[in-house]
Amino acid sequence: MKQRYHIFRRENGIYYSLDTLNKKRESLQTGDAETARRLINVQNEACHQPTVNLQIAQVYLQHSDPDFAKRNWQHVMDEMGRTKSGSTKKRWDVAIKDKAFDQIRYLVLIKTQAEHLLNAIHKGTVSTNVFLRRIHNFALDMNWLPRSIIPKRQWPTVQFKEKRAITFDEHQAIVGREKNPERQGFYELCWHLGGSQGDIACLKGEDVDWDNHTISFTRKKTSVPVILHLGAEALSVLKDLASEGFLFPYLSRVRAGDRATEFKQRCRGLGIEGVSLHSYRYAWAERAKACGYPERFAQEALGHNSAAVHRAYAKRAKMKLPSLEEYEKKATCLATTKN
Repeated sequence: MKQRYHIFRRENGIYYSLDTLNKKRESLQTGDAETARRLINVQNEACHQPTVNLQIAQVYLQHSDPDFAKRNWQHVMDEMGRTKSGSTKKRWDVAIKDKAFDQIRYLVLIKTQAEHLLNAIHKGTVSTNVFLRRIHNFALDMNWLPRSIIPKRQWPTVQFKEKRAITFDEHQAIVGREKNPERQGFYELCWHLGGSQGDIACLKGEDVDWDNHTISFTRKKTSVPVILHLGAEALSVLKDLASEGFLFPYLSRVRAGDRATEFKQRCRGLGIEGVSLHSYRYAWAERAKACGYPERFAQEALGHNSAAVHRAYAKRAKMKLPSLEEYEKKATCLATTKN
């Protein structure tokens, strides 16, 4: 039988293999003739009996890891979930229930081909692609896979839907139609503070300093404390809310997904498309940029990670920020004066 791989030795004493099909040369990384011949034999045998070789490989691997031949993707998902906690754990539990994972859920890792993962990605959503990458890389890092099933550069590109800011008119329409005072106040504070929905929903009356016109809270995602100066409009909204306990008793108890769904229903009723509660953060950032609000203040207010900001303010975890409302009014006054 004609052998696909041939062996040769270079002047440096290292043996190489030559693939007679594509003429590709690869180092065998050995100068020992007997070892080189054994490696070439393995390569040639792999071409002639791939199924048998897979079984042989499993036997070898089972000696170092008894569960290697039976470990499936569900096991990887479960073990990865054990490393998470809090809201991240909740998001993970929801993500791994993706129906697109059903076709690989109980597939043994060693028997998985690239086609299996690609089919799951094509039948799923953007979330499927994102989380399957993490699951695959976790299995690889844990040495549960001998090599990458899909090379890093060959994974389908993650294409997120275009995100945009909510406009002032859209915000006004939503607030104007909202009959529930608690939700109405919640949307108003999202507009004025630009915070994440989780942070805004869990604000308490005790977080407001009426003497200094500030509100302080700790970000759930980063555990970083922040103090924001409040403008007249934001203070007006807060006056109608509770002075003690949660400002939004109902919204503070429900899941983030429920708050998002309720907001989506209101947008749908008004014919507003392409926005979510997260769009309030985009709107705040765009407003800040438009009126010349200093970038370092905007980054601190929105909680964005920045190496430059971190170095400059690492010794001052709490930072009192000026009101965006005041900056907008100053910008308007300057524009009027020039005209």
